[in-house]
Amino acid sequence: MTDIATALPAAVAEERPADHRTRRLLEAPILPLLIRLAWPNVLIMIAQASTGLIETWWVAKLGTDALAAMALVFPAVMLMTTISAGALGGAISSAVARALGARRQDEANALVLQAVVINVAFGLAFSALFLLAGRPIYHLLGGTGPDLEAALIYSNVVFAGNVFTWLMNGLASVIRGTGNMLYPAIVTCVGVAFLVPVSPVLIFGWGPVPALGIAGGGVALVAFYLLGALAMAWHIWAGRNPVRFQWARLRWRPMASILRIGALSSFNSIQTNVIIAGATALVAAYAGMDAVAGFGTGVRLEYLLIPLVFGIGAPMVAMVGTNMGAGQPGRALKVALAGAGLAFAVTEAIGLGAAFFPDVWLNLFSAEPGMIAAGSAYLRLVGPFYGFFGLGLALYFASQGAGRLLWPLVAGALRVLIALGGGWVALSLGAPLSALFVALGLALLVYGATIFTAVRSGLWLR
Repeated sequence: MTDIATALPAAVAEERPADHRTRRLLEAPILPLLIRLAWPNVLIMIAQASTGLIETWWVAKLGTDALAAMALVFPAVMLMTTISAGALGGAISSAVARALGARRQDEANALVLQAVVINVAFGLAFSALFLLAGRPIYHLLGGTGPDLEAALIYSNVVFAGNVFTWLMNGLASVIRGTGNMLYPAIVTCVGVAFLVPVSPVLIFGWGPVPALGIAGGGVALVAFYLLGALAMAWHIWAGRNPVRFQWARLRWRPMASILRIGALSSFNSIQTNVIIAGATALVAAYAGMDAVAGFGTGVRLEYLLIPLVFGIGAPMVAMVGTNMGAGQPGRALKVALAGAGLAFAVTEAIGLGAAFFPDVWLNLFSAEPGMIAAGSAYLRLVGPFYGFFGLGLALYFASQGAGRLLWPLVAGALRVLIALGGGWVALSLGAPLSALFVALGLALLVYGATIFTAVRSGLWLR
């Protein structure tokens, strides 16, 4: 089977009529199409973020131990979501889009089975990791006593069904790779509506349903992903998708291509978390816990930019991948720049709003003076650079679609070096905490500018 990372020229591609969604990706006006495809995906990310908020809201009613337990497990759950939906999911969408763009229908169909096998394997592997080593992992994160025991209860339930998280996101990525952003959005939103009544029923009990406590929240989340996976599988199996399930012998080369792009893409999520964790440690060491609270509250806004840009970036993966597969790199470049401009405008507006009015965000969480002071300093100094974060992240998604991830990795490494290395040097020399925030803002500027320069100059496609 042809390596999915290699786009055949149109002249040697299989002569099959392209699906209307594929033709739209190849021919429709770029910016209107991008906006039309992006809004359902933004809806998806808001809905998926809401699942965690819903669970946390209800579990908080059980007391502080349960709430602390959720805080311990949440990073692990989010890691599963971001890698399965964003990193590996983007690689799957890109592979499907490029195969359809080159009119290699059989190859695109074969990718469904390959995506299922890969996602089931990763889902089971991470399940085994957290089921067998959950206690030392959560203890390392600071869990002790009742909060650690509650975290293990919730974690064991969630990771027992972790394979459904991976399977739902893998199949959704296949569907998004065809240019259909709406169906995964509908399934996710219906699932969130399902969680609203089911979570409290399972946590607190109702009628014949016993109260399961924190485990009930985990059961509800697993049920959400199980039903979502079934809905995605039905859509593909029933022939409602341009790419259909097809029994085919598994081939290493196309699977390796997906894994390669997915592994490289995972570094983007890891780099962001390393920067936030490292900066938090520096703030704690040089300014104390009140400053940590302010920085942590301010940086939550930066975290919220990621799902927002993902909403724009996922259709960019499909559009860029399809055009690269069809031998239209010029149009792929225009898609990348249009999406990057849209992401820059949205995230820069949010950053400037936070910089001018930091109290509006910070007062949602606390009115403690030390926290407000540190959080305001962070937002005033880093917020104006949020647009470069959106710019770079959008171009990272475009690079996923093209299967060219060198420059996003280079830019990410520079961001880590400037943010943590520069911040540590400044604080070590006696500079105020604001110097760390300046380093964080400068790192975002370099991150976005580096990827933009590489894409705009054509280095991206060499």
